[in-house]
Amino acid sequence: MGRKLLLEHINVPGINSLEVYRQKGGYRAVEKALKTLTPDEVVEEVKKSGLRGRGGAGFPTGMKWSFLAKPEGVPRYLVCNGDESEPGTFKDRYLMTHIPHLLIEGMIVSSFALGANTSYIYLRGEMMPQIRILEKAIAEAKNAGFLGKNILGSGFDLELYVQPGGGAYICGEETALIESLEGKRGNPRIKPPFPAISGLYNCPTVVNNVESIAATVPIINDGAEEYAKIGIGRSTGTKLISASGNLNRPGVYEIELGVSVEEFIYSDQYCGGIANGKRLKAVVAGGSSVPILPANLILKTINGDNRLMTYESLADGGFASGTMLGSGGFVAYDEDQCIVRNTWNFSRFYHHESCGQCSPCREGTGWMEKVLHRLEYGHGKLSDIDLLVDVSKKIEGNTICPLGDAAAWPVASAIRHFRDEFEWHVSHPKEAMERNYGLANYADPLPKPEDLHPVN
Repeated sequence: MGRKLLLEHINVPGINSLEVYRQKGGYRAVEKALKTLTPDEVVEEVKKSGLRGRGGAGFPTGMKWSFLAKPEGVPRYLVCNGDESEPGTFKDRYLMTHIPHLLIEGMIVSSFALGANTSYIYLRGEMMPQIRILEKAIAEAKNAGFLGKNILGSGFDLELYVQPGGGAYICGEETALIESLEGKRGNPRIKPPFPAISGLYNCPTVVNNVESIAATVPIINDGAEEYAKIGIGRSTGTKLISASGNLNRPGVYEIELGVSVEEFIYSDQYCGGIANGKRLKAVVAGGSSVPILPANLILKTINGDNRLMTYESLADGGFASGTMLGSGGFVAYDEDQCIVRNTWNFSRFYHHESCGQCSPCREGTGWMEKVLHRLEYGHGKLSDIDLLVDVSKKIEGNTICPLGDAAAWPVASAIRHFRDEFEWHVSHPKEAMERNYGLANYADPLPKPEDLHPVN
């Protein structure tokens, strides 16, 4: 059984209350940080741990913190990004629902490290239950002296607020989130300046994901070296995975980075295999914005190595044969699922959520949705498939924020790996309306590298 750092006590009755959370060692990290460490030492610990952003980007958290500008007499802010809106991702909501004090504790430690005296937790507007849970936890922490003036006699002050958003996916992008937090429309800002220089109210700001902030607690409690021992290479620590789709046991799992994809899908410890005795056809490994892979490429790399649940292994092969860990939104599809329909569904989402600021994304997502709808409902032409690839290339890299890339990659990768299924929708339009393409060759073993590149 792998180590659990965040969800170790998740099933303890009453763990959402301060009393039980304290009994299980809660707020030790606050006491340790404020009484025995300087802010710079906390930043250094997070750096040494190798913690990478758990919201999708995978950027080293400690390095991000060290970029924060510290001009004299200017306030600094820490903002927690709880605007979890990526289709297939629900691990932050789960953590905030069941163990809210872990996030509060992480916020206090992180705010201390950054010298922020006012911090915010920004939540998706639809998460009203979680907003109430967090507000109650903040009130409990304040009454116990962990928030407010002169926390634990350290001279450090912190006020923490929960702010609901308006339910827009675009506000998951850090500058759009900041705009929304300031009461404006959630449009991404043109960078530079970056939030570390000029963020909330034009002051230096750090925006981190819920899981990234929660992970600072075990790092401070156990030490960076202990944390870094878990995982493989630059993928250190544990990661929360939202597992859904055609799995026997969907849910939120905390894994040690380095578990093989095959073990994660098929072992009884995790997802317990594909539901109803069906076969695996495809996987989206890190939320809807990452490239989709067929079964044979998600279990093995193109070189025949076991694919692991790490940033590096999932990305092995680049866009040609790899994907990304992203936010950890792991969606498995069985042999009865239609890739064309799924791709159309994703494109509908991105078209709906585009803020409309950049024309490639505003127009391109709409065109992709229309063309995919045409293919799915039996009116498509073969030229439509290349048109989709062309549109996705024109969006990618040409927008202010990554939403354009997030919309383009699923479409381009679906056509790259499942082109014959798209062509079948054109050649058999009536049949495609009545049944799905099936498993085809998507689970066949990959040819050995020496067969692909024979030595003369």
